[in-house]
Amino acid sequence: MSDTPKGAAKKPVVAGRPRTGSRVAAIQALFQSDINGEAAETVLDQFIRYRIGPDAGGFEDGRVPLADVPLFTKVVRGVATQGEALDAILQGHLQGDWTVPRLDPVLRALLRSAAYELSAGTEPPARVVINEYMDIAHGFFSGEEPRFANGVLDAMARSLRAAEFQK
Repeated sequence: MSDTPKGAAKKPVVAGRPRTGSRVAAIQALFQSDINGEAAETVLDQFIRYRIGPDAGGFEDGRVPLADVPLFTKVVRGVATQGEALDAILQGHLQGDWTVPRLDPVLRALLRSAAYELSAGTEPPARVVINEYMDIAHGFFSGEEPRFANGVLDAMARSLRAAEFQK
């Protein structure tokens, strides 16, 4: 991984998976908010109006044709309102000299989204959250980022939802 944002290597496939689509859209919206300094509510409105839904186009245009809008909204708002706490959780699971600001901005948005979902309750199960975000990571990145994300996601899940891993 490098200090420089590389952008998306390829687009995630979410055909028939609206919850995955909502997570992809949330990562894209959080990335846009982070990079452009736009308020989360402004980006939410833009995505709901123009980038989500059957008339939105396809991934090649940065759109998400199939997404669960309530989940999308919940994740983006959750990350926006709990950002400092989520970054503290995330920072606690980064190794060596890695810091949240040093992460690739897409990877940062992905890990913040996962941290929100893992800290917001017990549903979906932690392993489902990890699998969903790993599928998305493999869609966005072709290098070492998915492996890095897997280690961080696993550590966060085991910390935030320890009871699920004691079974």
